[in-house]
Amino acid sequence: MSSETTNTPALDASELKAKEAYFTASQTQLIWARFIKQRAALIAGMVLLVLILSGIFAPFLSPYDPTIAGRDKDYTNGAPQLPQFCDVSGCSARPFIHAVERERSMATNFRWVTTINEDERLYMQFFVTGDSYKLFGFIKGNLHLFGVEGGKIHLFGTDEDGQDIFSRTLHAIWTSMQVGAIGVFIAFVLALIIGGISGYYGGWIDSILQMITDAVRTVPEIPLFMALAAFMPPEMSAEARFFYISIILGFVGWPTLARRVRTHILTERNQEYVLAAQLCGASSPHIIRRHLLPSFTSYIIVDLVISFPYMVLKETALSFIGLGLKDPVSSLGVMLQKATSADVMLNYQWYFIPVIFFIVLVMAFVFVGDGLRDAADPYADTKK
Repeated sequence: MSSETTNTPALDASELKAKEAYFTASQTQLIWARFIKQRAALIAGMVLLVLILSGIFAPFLSPYDPTIAGRDKDYTNGAPQLPQFCDVSGCSARPFIHAVERERSMATNFRWVTTINEDERLYMQFFVTGDSYKLFGFIKGNLHLFGVEGGKIHLFGTDEDGQDIFSRTLHAIWTSMQVGAIGVFIAFVLALIIGGISGYYGGWIDSILQMITDAVRTVPEIPLFMALAAFMPPEMSAEARFFYISIILGFVGWPTLARRVRTHILTERNQEYVLAAQLCGASSPHIIRRHLLPSFTSYIIVDLVISFPYMVLKETALSFIGLGLKDPVSSLGVMLQKATSADVMLNYQWYFIPVIFFIVLVMAFVFVGDGLRDAADPYADTKK
């Protein structure tokens, strides 16, 4: 009995401490505590982080420049080259690939035939100097994670131009995410402004803004982009087309988030803290910016994460049908466009490797968005 009486206060103290930590925790801490309990969302977050870092450091991680300097004219439509440690000649502590020889054969209607020379090894090297690049757009460098001495290595094979698909895939992830980030940012700003004004003032202002919102939502996107693509001059640079597509995606992607912002502000504008701010002489923009919008910041962040993969999907779809980005820009849509021919489907299946990364990227965003949405819902535990 004495041991039970001595342990009970300790348990009560720990429970009280846990409850105190719960009630004094910030909204961000509560969301994070709920989020890490969801295994699928947490794993998806780790995968997403790896993909984002791979895209950011793509110039360093990829062995070659994905456009011009990395072209291998002697290995076009080449199969993936996987490093190995053993072959018929024995094993080695260093990974290597075999040299390849290509020639046209009459037996294959003069198509290129690749012959692997198992007598010649090309050993992998790490932290090698190669093609110059600018990390983050301004840090010059020429150091790459890996390469081979006396040749080239193509982990995912090459395309019809001899471009390294592995290098293009990493750069494509970063390009598509940049387009999505710019589009989401523009849509986010427009949604906060239009949704905030519409929900706070109401009346005829709300009616006019909602008419504009409904008009934008009903515009079919594909015909709109086809019309806009017709006005793009052929000599437009790849960088200009990149920002052009990003801005357009942002200007057509704000209505859904604006509706959510309006709905929340409509329910919050008559709360006591808003009336207190009005009585203190606070201006309407100040109340919207400092009181109403921060009251549901977590939900806005969740909406942004959920809308991000849809922006990436739109960019990919537009580039896939030829209305978005084009070569020499590396994006997921541009790479998928090259995998549409029957010849590729029958003979060069490694063109579809970027499709796997595209699916994983979108699914990771979806799982993380769903996890954040459940974590941001204060009634999620009571619904189970």
